[in-house]
Amino acid sequence: MSSLRSERIAVLMLILLCAGVACNSTDNSSTPVISGPPPTTLPMPPLTGNSLLTMGWEQTDGKRVVFSDYKGKVLILDFYATWCVPCRESIPHLIGLQKNFQSRGLQVVGLNVGGPDDEPLVPAFAKELGIQYPLAKPDEDLVRFLMSDSDAIPQTFVFDREGKLVQRFIGFDAEQGESIDRAVAGALGTSAP
Repeated sequence: MSSLRSERIAVLMLILLCAGVACNSTDNSSTPVISGPPPTTLPMPPLTGNSLLTMGWEQTDGKRVVFSDYKGKVLILDFYATWCVPCRESIPHLIGLQKNFQSRGLQVVGLNVGGPDDEPLVPAFAKELGIQYPLAKPDEDLVRFLMSDSDAIPQTFVFDREGKLVQRFIGFDAEQGESIDRAVAGALGTSAP
């Protein structure tokens, strides 16, 4: 009797195992499907365990600054290179925003990602374009964190006074400029210029 019982248990287990395999291989209706990218383009935190608040940059005067130093301000981080044509086109727009809204708490920071050969060109670039906002070299962690899914430049990030990402912009044209204006105005609680 025990051999018959053992056979029944073995057959039952085999049926259950086959049923499980069949469901998994043919019925995917209950499996969640990601049909598009998540609603944010801000990537996952870096594996180093650092948070955005402790990441930063070294300004051209040698001063080290971290993201959290700007809490209470609306912050624009603009990743650029001196050789990038759309970057050059976006900078007059950013200069105008800084000039018009600095007194309301806006701070623009330009972060050079043009590579080691580009860094020595930054002072002449700033002078040529009349850049008055701080320019800096970003930490590698910051670049990986914010630009991990796209290395296209310019990339412009608008953060609110609490340090939350309002919007990210990749590239620049007149329409992007208007969108940046709206994002900044919303973060400042004012009307767009």
